[in-house]
Amino acid sequence: MSATHLIVAGVDGSEGGRRALDWAVTEASGRGGAVQAVVAWSWDGMEYGPIAATSPREAADQAAALLDREVKALVARHGSHVPVAGEIIEGRPADVLTAAARTANLLVLGSHGHSRVRHTVLGSVSEECIRKAVCPVVVLPVPVDQPAPSSEPAVRR
Repeated sequence: MSATHLIVAGVDGSEGGRRALDWAVTEASGRGGAVQAVVAWSWDGMEYGPIAATSPREAADQAAALLDREVKALVARHGSHVPVAGEIIEGRPADVLTAAARTANLLVLGSHGHSRVRHTVLGSVSEECIRKAVCPVVVLPVPVDQPAPSSEPAVRR
């Protein structure tokens, strides 16, 4: 990619990953830049996110299919006016993403909004990327549903 402004977006098949990719394309469009969509995958015989494979080859194939689906859906939503390259890389997500962003201007990630217990046990890819990245990192939060306005007064007299 020869764009002057490169944004790396972490893609994992989640809504947060889609939001990160959408945001990256919008930002790149405004800066005349390009986006590199990165899927990190690994195979240890256990299910990891959207990858539930029985072999390393199957895990790599599933990661490639996931990236293909996400980029096609992105083009359907935004058109093809921003250059987007896709890459699947074997390894731990935080390591893969920060390495891919080493020469980028920005790394964009989506937050999954996991519970505090799950976060404590599994850690956070976003937090690890923030600590390791050599470029700015944008983490898009999970949207919070706003409660419906109450017709009851806040204070009763």
